[in-house]
Amino acid sequence: MLRKKTNGVARRPQRTSILSDVANASVDRRAFLRGSGLAIGGLAAIAATGGTVKQANAATAATGGTIEVKKSVCTHCSVGCTVIAEVQDGVWIGQEPGWDSPFNLGSHCAKGASVREHAHGERRLKYPMKKVGGEWQRISWEQAIDEIGDQMLKIREESGPDSVYWLGSAKHSNEQAYLFRKFAAYWGTNNVDHQARICHSTTVAGVANTWGYGAMTNSYNDIHNSRSIFIIGGNPAEAHPVSLQHVLKAKEQNNAPLIVCDPRFTRTAAHADEYVRFRPGSDVALVWGILWHIFENGWEDQEFLRTRVWGMDEIRTEVARWTPDEVERVTGVPESQVARVARTLANNRPGTLIWCMGGTQHTNGNNNTRAYCILQLALGNMGVAGGGTNIFRGHDNVQGATDLGVLADTLPGYYGLTAGAWAHWARVWGEDLDWLKGRFATMKGKDGKDKEMMGLSGITVSRWIDGVLEAKENIEQPDNTRAMVFWGHAPNSQTRLKEMKTAMEKLDLLVVVDPFPTVSAVMNDRTDGVYLLPASTQFETRGSVTASNRSLQWREQVVAPLFESLPDHIIMTKFAKKFGFADRMLRNIEMEDDETPSIESITREFNRGMWTIGYTGQSPERLKLHMENQHTFDKTTLRANGGPADGDFYGMPWPCWGTADMNHPGSANLYDQSLPVAEGGLPFRARFGVERDGDNLLADGSYPVGSEIQDGYPEFTMQMLIDLGWDGDLTPYERRMIEYVAGYIDARPETDTDLGEQSQTGPYPSDWAEQIGGVNWKTDLSGGIQRVAIAHGCAPYGNAKARCVVWTFPDPVPVHREPLYTNRRDLVQDYPTYDDRTFWRVPTLYASIQKNDFSKDYPIILTSGRLVEYEGGGDETRSNPWLAELQQNMFIEINPRDANNLGVRDGAQCWVEGPEGGRVRVMAMVTERVGEGVAFMPFHFGGYMEGKDLRSKYPDGADPIVLGESTNTAQTYGYDSVTMMQETKATLCKIMPA
Repeated sequence: MLRKKTNGVARRPQRTSILSDVANASVDRRAFLRGSGLAIGGLAAIAATGGTVKQANAATAATGGTIEVKKSVCTHCSVGCTVIAEVQDGVWIGQEPGWDSPFNLGSHCAKGASVREHAHGERRLKYPMKKVGGEWQRISWEQAIDEIGDQMLKIREESGPDSVYWLGSAKHSNEQAYLFRKFAAYWGTNNVDHQARICHSTTVAGVANTWGYGAMTNSYNDIHNSRSIFIIGGNPAEAHPVSLQHVLKAKEQNNAPLIVCDPRFTRTAAHADEYVRFRPGSDVALVWGILWHIFENGWEDQEFLRTRVWGMDEIRTEVARWTPDEVERVTGVPESQVARVARTLANNRPGTLIWCMGGTQHTNGNNNTRAYCILQLALGNMGVAGGGTNIFRGHDNVQGATDLGVLADTLPGYYGLTAGAWAHWARVWGEDLDWLKGRFATMKGKDGKDKEMMGLSGITVSRWIDGVLEAKENIEQPDNTRAMVFWGHAPNSQTRLKEMKTAMEKLDLLVVVDPFPTVSAVMNDRTDGVYLLPASTQFETRGSVTASNRSLQWREQVVAPLFESLPDHIIMTKFAKKFGFADRMLRNIEMEDDETPSIESITREFNRGMWTIGYTGQSPERLKLHMENQHTFDKTTLRANGGPADGDFYGMPWPCWGTADMNHPGSANLYDQSLPVAEGGLPFRARFGVERDGDNLLADGSYPVGSEIQDGYPEFTMQMLIDLGWDGDLTPYERRMIEYVAGYIDARPETDTDLGEQSQTGPYPSDWAEQIGGVNWKTDLSGGIQRVAIAHGCAPYGNAKARCVVWTFPDPVPVHREPLYTNRRDLVQDYPTYDDRTFWRVPTLYASIQKNDFSKDYPIILTSGRLVEYEGGGDETRSNPWLAELQQNMFIEINPRDANNLGVRDGAQCWVEGPEGGRVRVMAMVTERVGEGVAFMPFHFGGYMEGKDLRSKYPDGADPIVLGESTNTAQTYGYDSVTMMQETKATLCKIMPA
């Protein structure tokens, strides 16, 4: 293990500097970096470590050979940086960043500069293993699949399919994520989820319920056009480092003021023109305080509100309560600063608003994200270049895995779990819907009626613990969770680790599928019933991945799977064969061999079904074309300027409407009406009906350029085409497919020349007219309704107003609610939390926790966040020697006044204890980065539990270089009222010298 020897960093034995080796040589910069085996961004890593670097060579490569160049995408945050890998004789020998990539522009952060080590790392899990009598034993893949499969089938027989939890991953490619969700459906459960639940589920809920789609509206590159930049609850300098170059470009070239709101003075805040320190958990109060000044001075965009926004009057009523005095009482921010921020935003439009997990991970996270959106609507900053809500996602494919439906409450494309959604995907899969229904359990509800589990949202990953530990009669499924599959997920990124340890030990079966053994392997005291399956990294396979801005990129396979690892889709196929449904699940997917589904064929299958969000036009061929021609795309607009992809936006950011043949360019900036729909323009989506309490919800005289309907309109259906007289524009194949979807004909047409009987041309029989007319743009498998609507300049999803009031949420108007664990007892009565209730299958506590005053014993607010060196739970990055040198100690940041009062010295060990009893032993960092009464810990560490070193429990040679306590051992209970997002940003703790 690397050890810190000085106040600097640990160094390797000194070698002759790479720089001195080339001092007398004439070589250009790129050739030098290639020769060194480094990425361009790796120079920053060299400077940071103080060390030197040798070319990454292998014995087999010493004799020389042809060097192949492979283009992939970094596997860390979802900026989507291109990685250029150099491969010789099957060995990855060097890398550099993609100079032509519009996203990283030749840059890498420390993590990206060292991703070669992720694939070739010596500490990877090399072969399948199981725990027997407390010892790890090597087993074969065949033995692993048989033993795990037999136990799962036994659990399924005894307790039903919901007793096995399939936890997926933001580390899957789009194709693997899609296959994983499909696999869970064929197993017969909605107990499937992934990391988005605990990072941006409140974003998806809040944003989608405001204007239609729950994703980043613009792009990193579009920030170049911003005249002001407002960042709240985000720290891109560390969490998404390469994205910061786009922020700084706007700051410098536009003289755009950068406003950073954060309880902690971060590396991002160091770049700010205005840093606003506010109390953790008071986001809504701060935003309403800013909006109070905007309304008070008449700075809102009144025409934009009149034509494109519904419900702002109710927001005005709530905002009026947030006078400057009250805002300061709740947030701690003085009136003068709030007013200055409001004036700055009003005077510098368009402005972008950026947030990350500092805003989402709260019990009222959905209120936060909706408040951010409403601020942008009030300023008229939506649907315009340089505006929008730019939501930075944390994993390389967390956007794509979310889109592909690895979630407990939806099928791919956010279709939900309704009967219509299942019928749609059954048609896409060519599956018998009744057979699929038979895979799911039925249980008696409390009302005595049968409850079909197929249509009921599953338990979220944030609450899987309670699926195990809660009394059976208190959960809404036939039995408790008995088997848990952690597939590319770090459990130390979740709260309540002490309870998680207990849950892990109670399970019948625990399976970990990952390139590195996560802390799942060591944080429990199990002696049997644990399996470790070595998944390949994403550099050992190919497929698409979706960046934060909704652009899809295609990864080439860099090297063949190393050791005995297997790609995720092959492991899924092995399990599907064991369970007996592989032939059905893969019936329309081409196979490269008996256990290898074709990645391109999987892409084409989800292209055939994901009409809702426009994952239909990005064929493998188009995606590969974009990656091959990155240099042709403008680095700000993302539009190709000539070349084979001329006119496309890079990566065809969704929605990319219609089929690939339609050649839609993608939608770079959502809701921008200055472009025709055919060129990427869009209004707000008509998701919420046409009226509410007599008010019109459709846009008022506002529409995209070129629209033949110059007003608001609902989403398109076949009936709407008939009423407009546009149904005649459908091809015979498209009309026949619509009839098939409606059930009017039994045989599914495949091509224009395979139409069977002549399609209906006149009026439909009265007993079929309504059913056929009800086929809409989301369920029409031909794409004809979308094509015809766009040909007439209209958005398939309609043209409506954004809504500020979400009548289906616990808080229709966003309100401030005090955190469950708060030291401001004076605010609890004024801003109480919710009543306890049951949703997402489990009982959830609110008021019963908040009524207790923990603040006397636990007076300090505890928050958590990221470091630039590590990612997620940190297992792979803490196993990387380049990164391990940079940060070797888990720590807590404590304000000097607090440290002095507590007797804690800088660099000394201290105990941090949460009000639920979890405690961690960490190093103290005494710093003014945190304010008095607030402490901060990063969440990337694991391998210690309450002072105990767990290194000996890892399989030999697979322990990370750096271990540390997890902040989530001391973190506490708390979940968002809509999505079950965990609370990690505003709990309480006490700190004492160790």
